[in-house]
This record gives sequence, C-alpha cells and structure tokens, in this order.
Amino acid sequence: MGSDGLSRFGLLLRSKRHEAGLTQDELAGRAGLSTRTVSNLERGIGRPYPKTVSLLANALNLTEAEQVELARSARVPADPPDSGQDGVPLRQLPPAVPDFIGRTAELKTLSGLLPRDDAGAGTVVVSAIGGTAGVGKTALAVHWAHQVAGLFPDGQLYANLRGYDPGPPMPPADALAGFLRALGAPGRDIPADTAERAARYRSLLAERRMLVLLDNAGSAEQVRPLLRASPGCLTLVTSRDTLAGLVARDGARRLDLDLLSPADTDILLTTLIGDRAAADPAATATLGTACARLPLALRVAAELAAAQRDTPLRDLVAELAGQQQRLDLLDADGDSYTAVRAVFSWSYRHLDAGAAHLFRMAGLHPGGDFGVYALAALADSTVSQASALLGRLVRACLIQDTGTSRYGLHDLLRAYAAELAAGRDGEAECQAALTRLFGHYLHTAAVAMDTLYPNDQHNRPRVPRPGTPVPAVGDQASARAWLGTHRDTLVAIAAYAAEGDRPRLAIDLRATVFRFLDETGHFPEAIELSSHALHAARRTGDRVAEAAGLSRLGIIYYQQSRHEQALDHLQRALALDRASADEYNTARELTNLSAICLGRGRYEQAIGYVTEALSICREMGERKAEAHALSNLGFAEQNQGRFQQAIDHLQQSLALFAEVGDATDGAQTLDHLGTVYMRLGRYEQAADCHRQSLTRCRKFGSRAVEAGALRCLGAVYLRLGRCEQAADCHRQSLALAREVGNPVMEARALTSFGLVYVLQGRYERAAEHHRQALDLFREVGVEAYEAEPRNGLGETLLATGQSEQARAEFTAAQALAGQIGNKYEQARALAGLGHASRAAGLLGQARQHWQRALTLYTELGTPEADEIRSVLAREEPH
Repeated sequence: MGSDGLSRFGLLLRSKRHEAGLTQDELAGRAGLSTRTVSNLERGIGRPYPKTVSLLANALNLTEAEQVELARSARVPADPPDSGQDGVPLRQLPPAVPDFIGRTAELKTLSGLLPRDDAGAGTVVVSAIGGTAGVGKTALAVHWAHQVAGLFPDGQLYANLRGYDPGPPMPPADALAGFLRALGAPGRDIPADTAERAARYRSLLAERRMLVLLDNAGSAEQVRPLLRASPGCLTLVTSRDTLAGLVARDGARRLDLDLLSPADTDILLTTLIGDRAAADPAATATLGTACARLPLALRVAAELAAAQRDTPLRDLVAELAGQQQRLDLLDADGDSYTAVRAVFSWSYRHLDAGAAHLFRMAGLHPGGDFGVYALAALADSTVSQASALLGRLVRACLIQDTGTSRYGLHDLLRAYAAELAAGRDGEAECQAALTRLFGHYLHTAAVAMDTLYPNDQHNRPRVPRPGTPVPAVGDQASARAWLGTHRDTLVAIAAYAAEGDRPRLAIDLRATVFRFLDETGHFPEAIELSSHALHAARRTGDRVAEAAGLSRLGIIYYQQSRHEQALDHLQRALALDRASADEYNTARELTNLSAICLGRGRYEQAIGYVTEALSICREMGERKAEAHALSNLGFAEQNQGRFQQAIDHLQQSLALFAEVGDATDGAQTLDHLGTVYMRLGRYEQAADCHRQSLTRCRKFGSRAVEAGALRCLGAVYLRLGRCEQAADCHRQSLALAREVGNPVMEARALTSFGLVYVLQGRYERAAEHHRQALDLFREVGVEAYEAEPRNGLGETLLATGQSEQARAEFTAAQALAGQIGNKYEQARALAGLGHASRAAGLLGQARQHWQRALTLYTELGTPEADEIRSVLAREEPH
C-alpha cells in the first residue's frame, strides 16, 4: 500500500485510464468487468487477480512494458477480504457435526462437482426427497464444506435463510447486507434496493474463489439474488424443496438426500451410544427404524439412550415405541414428521422440570439465536440456573451450541418447543415470558447506549431495570460488543412487535439504538428497524412517532446520498409535526432539512429552513436545538462568504453547547469556525479551533468528526507552509474517512491531499487525488463540493503547462461555484482562469478574470485579494 493508503495497482490503473481518455464505465465495458470492480480496484479495494489484470491491460491497449509494470504492481500484497488485522480470510461456516457418519456416495458426488479449471462449479442444491425435514442436509453441506474449504482461499460465506422457521424467512436483501459487510463494504455504502445489493455482491465476488453456503432456503426467489457470477465460486444451497426453478432457469445441479441407509444408521447409533448398542443389534435396528433413519431424530434418541446408562436399550426402545403409538393415534398418516415428533417427545419426557421449562421457553425467542441471559429472562431464573439447564439441553441435542457463546434451535425443534409452550404454559405465561425477554433486551440496549452516548440520554425512552439478570455493559468495549452482537435480534424483535400487540416496543427500540446503527454504518439494519417502528406508529395512530420514523429514515437516506428520498421523508415528517403543533420536532425537521440543503449546496434554502428552526427553538427555550441550528446557519453563511455573520452565529452556537454541556456536538462547530478564520487569514486562531475539535473528538470517540477536523487542520498547516504536518493530517483524515465508510469525507480528504502534492511539486499524484475526489463526488451525487477538486485539478494542470486543460477545469469550477453561491471557490476559479489565459498569451482576458476575482476576494475580506492586486500590478500594460 502507498503511504496514503492507496494501492500501487489502483494508482497506476487510474493513471493509465486517464491517459487513454476513458471513464470507468467505458473501461469496464471494454474489459468485460463491472464499473464497481474498476472503481474498487482504483480505490485499493479488493485483489487484482491475474485474469482481471490481463483484461484491463488489453482494454487499455498497453504496450508490453506497460503490461509488465501493471502486472508487477498487482503483485503487491493486499489485504484479503474482511481480513482484519490478523490477515485471516473469511471463515463463516458453522462448526461441523461431530461423529459425522455415512453419506459416502453423496460426498463423492459433491466432490465431483468441484471446479477443475476456471469454469467454476456453479450452484448445487442439496434437497430432501419428499421434503423430509431432519434428513441431515445442513450437516452434510457443512461437513463437506469444511473438507474442501482449502480449495477456496478467499474463504466461505454462510447464511441461514430460515426458510422453514416458525417466523418469517430471511429476506434476500438482509442476507446480501450481511455478505456485503463481511466482504468489506461499509454499511453506509450498502444500497437499499435488493437488485443493487445483488449487483454489488457479484462485483465484490468477481475474481474471488469463495464457497457460499445458503442454508435452509425456502424458495428459488429467496436464493436467486444471492447467486454469484464469479467462475471461481461455488454456491451450496440446502432446502426441503427441490428448488426446481434454480435448476431449470439458473443452471443449478441438484443432489437429492434420502434417509440414512440401515447400515449407516446402525453405525451412527453405535458410535453415539457405545457398547450397549453393539451388544444389542436388534434393539439398535429397531431404534433406527423408530427414528425413521432421520439423522436429527437419531442424534436426539442416541443422546437420551447414552444418558440413560442404567436402563437396558431394549426397554428404552419399547418406551419410544409406546410414544410412537400414542402419536400415531393422533396422526393417521404416520409420516416421518410424526416419527421425529415422537423422538422429540420421548426425549422431552426424560427432562427434569427445569430443563423442560427452559426448552419450551426457548421456542418463544423471535431471533435467530440467543445467549444465556435471554434464556434466563424467558425462564425467570438466574444466569447460573439457566446455564446449567442449557448444558443439559445441549447434551440432549435439543439446543445447538454455535461455538460462539450463542445457541440456536433446529426449526423443527423450535416449532415443537413453541407448541409445547402454548399447550403446557398457556397464553398468559408465554406473554409474561416474552415481556421479561423484551424488557431484558430493551433495558440492556438502553444501558449500552447510555455508556456510549451519555449526552443523548434525554432522547431515549427510560427503561426500568428488569427483574432478571442483565449483562455488564458499563464500559465502551462491552457496550459496543453487546450492541454489535445483538443488532439482528433487536431488529427481529422490532418486526415481531410491530406486527403483534406490542407496537410501542418497536418504537422504543428504534428510539433507543438508532444512533448506534447510524454511526457504525449499519444502515440496512437502521432502515429495517425504522421501517418497523414507522409501521407500528401508523398502526397505533401515533403521529409523533410516525414523524420520528420518517425523520430517521430521511437521515439514513441522506447519508446514503439518496437525497430526493431524504428530502421527501423529512418534508413529510415536517408536515406531520406541524399538523400536530409539535414545535420541538418541527424545529428538528427544519434543522435536518437545512443540513441536507447544505450538503447539496442549496445555501439559501438551507438558511430559510434553519432561520425558522432558530426562531422556534428560541421561543421554546430549547438551548441545544438552538445551538445546532446556529451551527448550521453559520456553516451556510461561511459557504456564501458571509464570514462575519458566520463567526457571530458559530460563536453563539459554541456558547450554547458549553452551556448545555455538549462538547461532542461543539466539535464540528469549532471546525466550521476554524475554516472561517482560515479564509480570513487568521491562521493561528484557525489552528487552535481545529486542535480543540480534535481533542473533543478523541475524548468522545467521534471518528467521523475527527476525520473532518484533521482535514481542516491540515489545510491550515498548508497555509502556514508546514507541508509535512499538513500531509500527516490529511493522511490520517483519509484513513479515518475510509475506516468509517464516508465517501464524501474521503473525497474531501483526497482534495486537500492533492493541494499538498501541488506545493511539493508532485503533480502527477496531485492530479490523481483530485480526479479520485471528483469520481467519488459524482458517485454519491454530491455536486456541492465538486468545485474544490476541479479548481485543484486546474491548478495542477496549469503548473505542468497544460493551460487549455486547466482552463476547462476552472471554467467548470466557476460555473458550479456560481450556481451554488460559493463565492470563495468562484473567486479561486476566476483567478485560475486569469493565470491560464495569461499562459495562453491572452492578457486582456486574464486581466478581466483577475479583476472579477479581486472583486469577490475583496467582498470576502480574504488574503487572496492582496495576491490578485499584486498580480494585476505586475501585469499592468505599459
């Protein structure tokens, strides 16, 4: 990697593309690759495989020497996908089943489908003959996947699609979000649309060799968006269904899984039970028949037999036969599911009362997996009691240990446990258990959020401490870990609550954890959670909560650069707040709308929104909201060159933030103020503001704001001629922007870094950085900042004698800056046009441009006015 975090390959590829005069779309089309792949490679994301390098070299018509140079740069070591700091590729497969027996023919068939060359292995569906559940599809797929994992050096992806769980199946969009995040895509960059996520997923898998296991699929439609396009990948799907559509339409190959053979059944039971099974082969064979030779039932039965060491195996088999007969009276069909339920019932009857109760309660949990604290809440017990009972259920094969201190239930066992709970415990006790469970999750989430964001406590619902134990989340590391581990469960609970009789819970969960999901870039989860809360609010007619749901969705859409959707949601929220005469939330929506308009360069519109918000805040005495509004107002005025008004409003904002004790929010205001001081040439004051901002950011962990503060401080150092310090600040800013996944921040850091390279005479690197910034701004649709890299690129081109190309960049920058009312960048572009005209021998035009630049700089009161006066004096016609 280069010193600024860019790969050598990415830099060289972008340079060659620009030399060829191609856009990323055009190069991708010529090479037969996706635009996203080209974009990622140029930005240092992903590994440049030899085949890709060859395609790109041919598309660029490189000479032999240039092809060698490109190939060498591609061999620079790169981080594997989602490698983390330890460099370990993705390993998402669940643990393999111990004592796996049989399936020799099926394993051989699977191995025969492995890729022999670059043609790949495509998609394989492991389905159950006749839709039989418990036949061992997952066990076979996971066992084989572990055997062949070494053939897929980029790792394995795994998702349980929950196609046959009692609850709703996992939507393909959710599975794609999980895969994209695992493959290194920041949550902020994950599209909302399923098709767009699928396209991004295929791009990230391009040229990788990965095994993807899609477990428990319910339909072809659920699987289809998750199919890869990369020839080096294998997708393995398990389903009770044959998924004939995947075979017919998508070229999948199917492996039908039947019951275990009688011989393999005997071997499995003997392995699990031990000598008693070997000593009584007749009883063992009868037990296998009673379990319908289904691996799930066989393992549950074998564990019970192994635990009942003092009971002859023949007696246990007779007991199971009696249970089977009782169930047969209720189900005349006598199918394999009845056999499975008979084994479950037989095993359950041997549990002590505590373990039986915990098993029933576990079937009520709405999430995919759970921990011991959740079970303690469901069972109304201590953690030690729940842990001891859980151990018995794991040993009985009624609950599965995922190997990560999390536990789960096979879908058949989950349905059976929930059925028992409804019949044995009754509706009142089941609802009481769920109330305890939801209270546990909401309270723990609230405590974790208070630990991470103490200044936001007043914005979250107050949740009483439940009567059951809760984990310790009083330090930042444990708080983040708990929220990260349980975010999917919290979304699942919100979905359950929004559709059921607990809509307030969905609303409270959104209000509690939204900021964590937002700041950590878990936008798909944030959108889903807010959507459930919005649905719950509409069901109950809660207009305030409906407005809050619309507002939160608008904020997420804005951060994903989906500006029109953001404006639509926030404007609808504003209309609801006004209709409800909710002045506080009306002011909040106006402030949010002003922030979006600022990001879009709509400064007059922003000032209109924020001025109204400011008036409301002052009438209500809402000091913190007033501080935010003043900060936005000052930022808008700064960008319009109203520097003195900006200083007044930003200083007022800082005073209010100090009054309410919110140092975190004041950090960004300090950066706005520092930028104004820098524009006015008050460099020491500017540097002091940015240093104060940095101190606050680092104290309170505001990584995104820290990236902005570093960029601003670097800009001041550059004005002071301290290039090395400026470069160091921009290097850190760029790294942080990429870490938090903020493309706008990344582009602004690249722009600032380009200015350092210009002063250092490293013009090629400077131009590269400005072009990367432009590409990013276009990618996310943020035109407001494009004038800066265009001016930077013009200055770079001018320094290298390319005056005509420089004129084009300055002209575009001047038009854009004039359109959005950014006087500083407009003056800068006019000054650049003057220098470019002078270089072309057009002195009359040059003087006209400089005179217009001087007028603007003089209005702004910036030091550049003196520089332009000196230029005009030197170029006075004689």
